[in-house]
Amino acid sequence: MPKSVEISFVRSARPSGLCVLLAADGAKLGAAAADVDPAGALARAIRVGGFKGKARTTLDLLVPEGSAADRIVVVGLGDPQKPQPDGWTRLGGAIAGQFGKASKVTVWLDAPGATIGGAEAAAVAQGMLLRAYAFDRYKTKKGEDDNGDDVKAVKIAIVTSAATEAKKRFVAADAVAGGVTLARDLVNEPANMLGPIEFTERAKLLAALGVKVEVLTEREMKKLGMGSLLGVAQGSTRPPRLVVLEWNGGKPKDRPLAFVGKGVVFDTGGNSMKPASGMEDMKGDMGGAAAVTGLMHALAARKAKVNAIGILGLVENMVDGNAQRPGDIVTSMSGQTIEVLNTDAEGRLVLADALWYCNDRFKPQFMVNLATLTGAIMVALGQHHAGLFSNNDDLSAKLIAAGLATQEKLWRMPMGPEYDKLIDSKNADMKNIGGRYGGAITAAQFLQRFVKDTPWAHLDVAGTAMGSPSTEISQGWASGFGVRLLDRFVADNYEA
Repeated sequence: MPKSVEISFVRSARPSGLCVLLAADGAKLGAAAADVDPAGALARAIRVGGFKGKARTTLDLLVPEGSAADRIVVVGLGDPQKPQPDGWTRLGGAIAGQFGKASKVTVWLDAPGATIGGAEAAAVAQGMLLRAYAFDRYKTKKGEDDNGDDVKAVKIAIVTSAATEAKKRFVAADAVAGGVTLARDLVNEPANMLGPIEFTERAKLLAALGVKVEVLTEREMKKLGMGSLLGVAQGSTRPPRLVVLEWNGGKPKDRPLAFVGKGVVFDTGGNSMKPASGMEDMKGDMGGAAAVTGLMHALAARKAKVNAIGILGLVENMVDGNAQRPGDIVTSMSGQTIEVLNTDAEGRLVLADALWYCNDRFKPQFMVNLATLTGAIMVALGQHHAGLFSNNDDLSAKLIAAGLATQEKLWRMPMGPEYDKLIDSKNADMKNIGGRYGGAITAAQFLQRFVKDTPWAHLDVAGTAMGSPSTEISQGWASGFGVRLLDRFVADNYEA
């Protein structure tokens, strides 16, 4: 894939370079096909190739005689009367997947029976940007494919009758794509390059977009009594940070929306150490904080008309002579005491203080936290849904709807007093694990003890933020899951 993408929207264009045409169900081509293939050879090639125009299927054709194109790719649109969730963004990803070594691409958004306006065109362009993502920061031979040939930046002209509207819509689509890219970059970074301090420095860059950034050091957290978060960090030589991101795009009197992210930059499991196999993936245990950072980028970059708070709890969970031990009891900012029976159940300890701080200081309308919290959620749901736990039906319904719209899907999991009693402790107010069964649920019950009556949702993204299945718009190890979901959630429900 190209390392950079430049997109423009035009009302007309002459065929040249790689030409992409859409075909509706039944392989029906639009009017642009006659310009790209004046000899009419495409229809025969499609028939011989058995191409049906089903959604996001592709057909790469030799250039017919008389065509000015270098290559022609036909991409299926499917039935225009039966749109698929997030279909236009996924279509853009499928198109970008056919770029190869092309440096110039023209895409005609034209197919029989399809109504393709500015919003749809902008979504297609966003899908192209998301598909083009690659994490190659540490490759010494940047910009080369497997054969050693230079891969140049690609210029894409999207031909649409709604070019003017598409340009306006693309401002927001591009902002959200930038947030996803930021989240992916953070998750992909190796832990030696991204500790709590380095993550904090990345977050500070959001100030250029108008985000207010405040950083609490270990000293400030000790004064606030954040013994739960600090207990996780005490085994690392790298000090913890709590980062507060504020975007004030709404009315001053409006209570903010709050998003809280688990940011364990590397997780050995502490003294309850993880197995060596797969531990390298624990560089991504800050996927929740990465998503919150990406969301705040998106909201600020598109000038969202809301007040929003992002809280990042940044720590490293290491094995050391100073690391906390199984059986230790810590006191959280809330004053509640916690018996730490397993030091590998550390994310909930970080979030306990982060959630309490957020709620106590900002009095938000609601809180949504994201965390790569449990392997148990992957056992329950696999990697195609994130787990949703909540104390509020309305908030849950809104999040589920946004997840379906963006295909960052959520599945609501049960909670209740039967599960809550499993984390009661004989030696403290609670313990940080609840036994073998229902581990994702007891983790959520733990978090609920730190939110009071504020509407709250916990998204367990352990199976979706890293190592998730490839899609048309996500081909790398880090997906950026949560950024598009929460941006859509905000846009659909909280912006005028």
